[in-house]
Amino acid sequence: MFSRSAFRAAKPLRMQARRFATETGSAAAKPAAAAPKAAAPPPPPPPASGGNGLVYILGAAAVGGGGYYYYSQGSAAPKQPAKPAFTGGDQGFLSLKLAEVTDENHNTKRFRFELPEKDMVPGLPIASAVLTKFKGEKDAKATLRPYTPINDENESGYVELLVKKYPGGPMSTHIFDLQPGQTLDIKGPLPKYAWTENKHDHIGLIAGGTGITPMFQLARGIFKNSNDKTKITLVFGNVAKQDILLQKELAELENTYPQRFRAFYVLDSAPKDWQGTTGYITKDLLKTVLPEPKSENIKIFVCGPPGLMKAISGPKVSPKDQGELTGALSDLGYNKDQVYKF
Repeated sequence: MFSRSAFRAAKPLRMQARRFATETGSAAAKPAAAAPKAAAPPPPPPPASGGNGLVYILGAAAVGGGGYYYYSQGSAAPKQPAKPAFTGGDQGFLSLKLAEVTDENHNTKRFRFELPEKDMVPGLPIASAVLTKFKGEKDAKATLRPYTPINDENESGYVELLVKKYPGGPMSTHIFDLQPGQTLDIKGPLPKYAWTENKHDHIGLIAGGTGITPMFQLARGIFKNSNDKTKITLVFGNVAKQDILLQKELAELENTYPQRFRAFYVLDSAPKDWQGTTGYITKDLLKTVLPEPKSENIKIFVCGPPGLMKAISGPKVSPKDQGELTGALSDLGYNKDQVYKF
């Protein structure tokens, strides 16, 4: 089920869409006075084997032991960081075994792959992806496809991919055909947008379909860092309600950080009880909910199918060439430096 705030209509929020709520002994004992000097000659020293001497020795040993324990506990070696599985560079592809498959919806599944060692973590920087590869017996060359993992970068033992099956899609078909125990070649990281805490005051995320995965990775990373105070607005378009991916995770973010995270959902084909926006992601909606282009420190991220990219920002030419900014964002006055295309 969705949270009460998971789906919100855009129109009633025109006046406040860009507003977020304000974040919210006693004194030490004095030593005993020294005994006055006796007039008589001082008594002879106690014998070394006397009972009092033994008490003094045991007391000193106890104090010394306590000091050693305290020192040992306080000087424990710091915990070593977990070993990352994906190190890039010359590492090459890792052949990872499929451990578990779970349904996300009618055409999308979660595929969990075991890392080479149980105590390893993916260790991917935010934001980045991994590259998958397979080559069929009759294929002239290998098929390569990037995916953004959906599990936490510091979760040990596995990496999890959210894969939608496309008719005739060679990689998604291959992954869907995998059975637990079989392997898939994966390498990474593929660096995308290098995020650092508080890099921007407010960011907008515009996603369609599986384009939500890099947006989720970025949002989760921001909220996981208690020092990062960035505000986030998500506009997420899909064909139908059942196509909305990561529903539970997005609702949890919105419920946990209501003053910093707002999500607006758009459906091409909406049910009668739908309270969000119906149709396509429009300029009017973006103008209402996104941080304004005149703001000094904002960034808009876009990821989705070709039709969405063309309408919103224009396509990305290549991994190293963002291409020109066109579409709705250009019309609204955003400049190329304010937009990043995943």
